[in-house]
Amino acid sequence: MAKKYAIIKTGGKQLKVYIGEPIWVEKLNDKVGDKVIFSKILAYSNGTKLSYGKPLLEGTVVTTVQKQGRNSKLTIFRTKAKSNWSRKQGHRQPYTRLLVDEINVK
Repeated sequence: MAKKYAIIKTGGKQLKVYIGEPIWVEKLNDKVGDKVIFSKILAYSNGTKLSYGKPLLEGTVVTTVQKQGRNSKLTIFRTKAKSNWSRKQGHRQPYTRLLVDEINVK
């Protein structure tokens, strides 16, 4: 049997979310344990039928903040040929880990 899922839009990205599974999104300014509600639902499947909005569906996806953190370091190394120029730079993207509690779509 197929699982229920929704496709939501957050942080300029589209994510496929399942009930009871964690998702990682761009950093949100919420504390651990807070509820976060997403209302931009692009599509929803109840296991048998897929419905999609034009452009959005009415409803919400309720999540709980589990963790605030940063990803592993990404190294950016740039060089220019024939000029002996190079530059090394690092970046760690902040993220928020959320647990999907429920999907409510009308």
